[in-house]
Amino acid sequence: MEHKGRFNSANPLPADFFGAAREAHYNLTQPELYELAIARGEALVTTDGALRVLTGRHTGRSASDKFTVRDAATEDSVWWDNNAAISPEHFAALKQDFSRAVGAKTLFVQDLHGGADPAHRLPVRVVTENAWHALFIRYLLRRPDMAELHDFSHELMIIDLPSFRADPARHGTRSGTVIAIDFSEPLVLIGETSYAGEMKKSVFTTLNYLLPERDVLPMHCSANIGEDDDVALFFGLSGTGKTTLSSDPHRRLIGDDEHGWSDDGVFNFEGGCYAKTIRLSPEAEPEIYAACRRFGTILENVVLDDVRAPDFSDDRYTENGRAAY
Repeated sequence: MEHKGRFNSANPLPADFFGAAREAHYNLTQPELYELAIARGEALVTTDGALRVLTGRHTGRSASDKFTVRDAATEDSVWWDNNAAISPEHFAALKQDFSRAVGAKTLFVQDLHGGADPAHRLPVRVVTENAWHALFIRYLLRRPDMAELHDFSHELMIIDLPSFRADPARHGTRSGTVIAIDFSEPLVLIGETSYAGEMKKSVFTTLNYLLPERDVLPMHCSANIGEDDDVALFFGLSGTGKTTLSSDPHRRLIGDDEHGWSDDGVFNFEGGCYAKTIRLSPEAEPEIYAACRRFGTILENVVLDDVRAPDFSDDRYTENGRAAY
């Protein structure tokens, strides 16, 4: 496998897992990933310069296909009433087949941080087969500077292969779609879904597991801060208005979805926003609307008209159209 790009030469993708891949592109920038996503037929450019992608069958998270390895380390630390278990043996078979599936592929690697607070951040390496997925996670997590990249060592790896289909009999899954997490490695394997939100949610799940042991409260909320350093938190399920409420022109945005609360304050887990776009308007949500109409933004499952202008009122693909920026 050929290694290209900007990365810690002492920490390449391991040959025993990825050796059959054709090449790996490390930490490509926004323009590079934009060009590749278009050249590879993964996306279209809108009239405003945004990148429009379609995710196919899965236009939202597949919660019923998400599994956690149940072993001695997690037996008493995971709430099994509400989390589906996968055996270490099934996960080992899944991992083996993921390794085979990367054969002859071009891979895109992003080395990033989950968490703005250096005391609590999680170094994450994300490996994808789609350029636009690499761009998405580059937006949603936090990017190290060049000096940090040269010394980067990850504590979590996510491998995202939408072309991989799980075998329920061999892998212990419910269907061909799988999001499997082994906290002991830690490693996340994502297959047969192109919905990009699975990657960012996997980071949140891992931080949910790790941070309470460090006296940090993980929160599914948006947050902003006022001129007097007063912090407001907005809690709610997906689609209830967290991003809209926190995008206030009179307050500074901390983040729109995932945060930690430590003894030192509130900090964002992420580095970007992942806003719902259905029925988006410049009158009701001017800041989000403006973000959706510019170069760099990824529009996920948003309808385009015949001149490639986004139509945020059309839900033919899904009510869960998204913008990542």
